[in-house]
Amino acid sequence: MRTVPRLTGGAPGSDRGPAARAARDVGTKRVNARAKSPRTGQGTAIPLRRLELEQQMNENVDHRVPVLIVGGSLVGLSTSLFLGRHGVRHMLVEKHAGTSMHPRGRGINVRTMEVFRSAGMETRIREAAAALADNHGILQAGSLTGDDQEWLFKEIDPGGTLARFSPTGWCLCSQNDIEPQLQAVSPGLGADLRFSTELLSFDQDESGVWAVVKDLRTGEHSTVHADYLVAADGPRSPVREALRIGQSGPGDLFHNVSITFRSRDLADVVGDRRFIVCYLIKPGADGALLPVDNREKWVLHAPWHPDEGETMEDFTDERCIEHIRRAIGAPDLDVEITGKAPWHAAQRVATRYGVGRVFLAGDSAHEMSPTGAFGSNTGVQDAHNLAWKLAAVLSGAAGPGLLETYEAERLPVARATSARAAARSVEHSHPGYAPAPGAGGGRQGGVLTVAMGYRYNSGAVIGVDPQRPVVPERMEVSAEPGTRAPHLWLRGPAGRTSTIDLYETSFVLLSSEGTGWGRAARRVAEELGVRLETYAIGTGPDADLTPEDGDADWAELHGTTPEGAVLVRPDGFVAWRTDVSPADPEATLRDVLCEVLDRS
Repeated sequence: MRTVPRLTGGAPGSDRGPAARAARDVGTKRVNARAKSPRTGQGTAIPLRRLELEQQMNENVDHRVPVLIVGGSLVGLSTSLFLGRHGVRHMLVEKHAGTSMHPRGRGINVRTMEVFRSAGMETRIREAAAALADNHGILQAGSLTGDDQEWLFKEIDPGGTLARFSPTGWCLCSQNDIEPQLQAVSPGLGADLRFSTELLSFDQDESGVWAVVKDLRTGEHSTVHADYLVAADGPRSPVREALRIGQSGPGDLFHNVSITFRSRDLADVVGDRRFIVCYLIKPGADGALLPVDNREKWVLHAPWHPDEGETMEDFTDERCIEHIRRAIGAPDLDVEITGKAPWHAAQRVATRYGVGRVFLAGDSAHEMSPTGAFGSNTGVQDAHNLAWKLAAVLSGAAGPGLLETYEAERLPVARATSARAAARSVEHSHPGYAPAPGAGGGRQGGVLTVAMGYRYNSGAVIGVDPQRPVVPERMEVSAEPGTRAPHLWLRGPAGRTSTIDLYETSFVLLSSEGTGWGRAARRVAEELGVRLETYAIGTGPDADLTPEDGDADWAELHGTTPEGAVLVRPDGFVAWRTDVSPADPEATLRDVLCEVLDRS
């Protein structure tokens, strides 16, 4: 059993019951012998009287779950949603009493909306975001009443070109609006959500993860045994620190105070300018203004300089009101301060995405400049990537090596995306950000490319080119292995659907009607015990699905031929493709799935 340092918040247990005492004993009775883990190569502590202590733990475990999630913010709740959709029971612990009360992290990009759509959440999220449905564009101005104003861009999707790439689109939904939606559906999918509950300590061995959690309302400690632990516990992640995982990157970029306020007259000042954010750049009165409801609720992110001795106590209501009035250019504006919260923009990426049975996701794995909302979206996509792999391993459909591909795939994406996010902040002159000379700059296009055009150059994919850039210079739709599978509208017995809608809880094999791929896929799925759906696409009587556009060629769009096939993973990324029909498609497909799923 591997010894992991205690987390912040106290010892693994007081004398509150036998479970806590057992956890304390197992966590302290060790010897110094070291062995090498065959999978990670890391040292693993060998405990004294191991069998006796493990038996004691087994007798005093209060809860057993396949997955324990630490953190109940956007990424933790998204992990819960995705695991639930795969039928994986899990427990989520969050030290705060409820979901976020502060409007933040509200830009949901196209790719993230695709995964929420596949999970049945698109309608709920758009309803929660209805107040900002007409807000687009980013405005930069000296003030909202002067002439020095410029639209950095006025529309998110001018001309509706996104419809070529996706069945959905961008959405503005603040975390305080989306998190309750996720929280509402997860219990019905097998989630045990425990707010006001803190992780105190954890340990792991080949049988799983042993954790001690504390109910902050009652003070009671309990022991949880999980096969795996997912840490979505934020940028100061105690789990990451306990695992001694380092971080790379320049570190802190700038600091802001997020000021929420009410102003009925500000809507008249703003008029019909329905921006996502307005960067107010007047020296000494700068900030980022965000509408919450376009009527009376607003947020201003004001620069904060703690390195110069400035404290949160310096941001009195009077100072905040005066700063808002000067930034907007309306000295008599009615302003009622309703809240203040500090936040820190940083560029850091963990050097590893986990150790053994413990994985990092979201801010615990990466911090990014807020411009473009890349951080929260990258975190949700971390969760989406990890959830299907955990489900496959837990069900026995995949070997444990599949989980190693989580880091291989997501870590390079985080590094590339964090660099693009910092460059975006330079481009937008984000208030409070004074980059080092030569850092970033220049007009950065390709936000869509960063959001959904990235590639996995290694991992659970076959036939990738490891030399290709993780984020290409422009958006490409090629269906190459390691890239997101393309969108194509189809018609079938259930009506209209996108290819994107086919991918969620199973592998999918696409082929043309009249080939032997479908029959081979069904046999292999039964033999291996793998979730694998197969769809024959065409216009004839044997087709399962027909392109809505009669001129659309699914095979050409997917970079193959009518004789070929494309295997798409549950997360919608291409695992493998071929443009020929082999002599034995069943054997070929069996070999492919065994390699992707680490089946020896």
